[in-house]
Amino acid sequence: MNLHTTPHNSRANRGTRRLAALAAVAAMVVAGVQAGSAVASPGGDDARTAAAPSAAAALGVNPSAQRATAIKSAQAGASSAAKALKLGGQEKLIARDVIKDAKGTVHTRYERTYDGLPVLGGDLVTHTAADGTLKSVDKATKAKIAVASTTPKLKAAASARKVIYAADGNPVLAWETVRKGVQKDGTPSRVHTITDATTGEKLHSYEAIETGTGTSQYSGEVELTTTKTDSGFELTDGERGGHKTYDLNQGSSGTGDLVTDDDDAWGDGTGADRQTAAVDAHYGAAKTWDFYKTALGRDGIAGDGKAAYSRVHYGENYVNAFWDDSCFCMTYGDGEGNQNALTSIDVAAHEMTHGLTSATANLDYAGESGGLNEATSDILGASVEFFADNASDAGDYLIGEKIDINGDGTPLRYMDKPSKDGSSADFWDENLGDIDVHYSSGVANHFFYLLAEGSGKKTINGVDYDSATSDGSTLTGIGREKAYQIWYKALSVYMTSTTDYAGARVATEKAATDLFGADSEELKAVSATWTGVNVK
Repeated sequence: MNLHTTPHNSRANRGTRRLAALAAVAAMVVAGVQAGSAVASPGGDDARTAAAPSAAAALGVNPSAQRATAIKSAQAGASSAAKALKLGGQEKLIARDVIKDAKGTVHTRYERTYDGLPVLGGDLVTHTAADGTLKSVDKATKAKIAVASTTPKLKAAASARKVIYAADGNPVLAWETVRKGVQKDGTPSRVHTITDATTGEKLHSYEAIETGTGTSQYSGEVELTTTKTDSGFELTDGERGGHKTYDLNQGSSGTGDLVTDDDDAWGDGTGADRQTAAVDAHYGAAKTWDFYKTALGRDGIAGDGKAAYSRVHYGENYVNAFWDDSCFCMTYGDGEGNQNALTSIDVAAHEMTHGLTSATANLDYAGESGGLNEATSDILGASVEFFADNASDAGDYLIGEKIDINGDGTPLRYMDKPSKDGSSADFWDENLGDIDVHYSSGVANHFFYLLAEGSGKKTINGVDYDSATSDGSTLTGIGREKAYQIWYKALSVYMTSTTDYAGARVATEKAATDLFGADSEELKAVSATWTGVNVK
């Protein structure tokens, strides 16, 4: 036993050493990201590239090669970062993403393990200033990660994964099982269930297949990036990470056949031609990639420059589309009668954005975080539709407006007044987390519409809107570009897997402060708009 004490063991100096450790980690990471990075230059001078350059730059840009180097550097310093954050000796950090913004702040996203076991709900993001000072940390849980034993008292199926479940703030040893099957509408099912390994109590359950809806055959004649082969052409986009589009031939597994053509003239605009669905899916994926690159400075869904892939003609009469993390792909059904594939611009963007969310905040697909997950896909899906500036499918704040799923010409969801669909919520209340995520998303969709466009009656691209607030306040919108910049910034560097609506308010306020300043009208608008949808 050493009873000798020295000044460097004082509380103040221990804090200084912790900051120094984080500063060293930050310095390593910054070395992996080129200084002075700026967003990709806008490709045109119309409304779709109207975002202020300074605001766009503040989102942070990590080209794929720089991102890989930065993550490697962050991982090299993960042990020092864990000690600096005063994590327990059995805990380790795994670097998932690194973003350096225009102010030099480095946002590093980590997953956490405990005694070698993954900690579900243990993710965190550190925010380190350019001088190495730790500004703040956002954690999915504030609880100390510790369990009495990592030896389970109850047995589980051979395929079960042993984990620490901490998302509810009470870390316990648990089993995670995955049950595969098919949902009632034909969508694949991959249900994750978390069970207490000591008591057998069911702790949490969620569906990993994330679904969305839309329409197709409305984009008109479009340009496609294809690849020439010895025998003709194939739907491989070499300019956007190698995105490929496959025909499942009404199957429900695998990739089917890569779509090919003899003369590079694809589809005829009708469901009778099998290429038409592939054209729409390929085009929608390209427009989403371009939006991520131009408007958000992001190099692909995962930020690594690699494309997902699309599968069309899934199943028989399948009226849906979905994203699956396990294949990193989007899949589209053909609708009733296999004649109206769900492959419009906003659907492609919606599905790809589920992948984006998984690669960033990884919002749990249940409860309020699940609603935020779905809303993120609607928000950026609508934003991509505006960005595409396609006269055949003009941008709007309606979701699934052309699929006619209700049989009366009405859209599936409304962002200006979500309750018009008969199920979605306009405003937050304490029961919001108990409803389906496609309906709890209404509050965030409403927030985005109000933030972008303001309250009251207006007509945009020929569509009439009328949006009200919960408290009767009048709101003036800040514009769609600023609104999606704020949402993306919040998603990519401040939200975590357990973020709820109250947390989303905090995250977007932080994002608005970063982008536009602590005294900005944009920050005031974000706060007032959340209050307007009863998130206080």
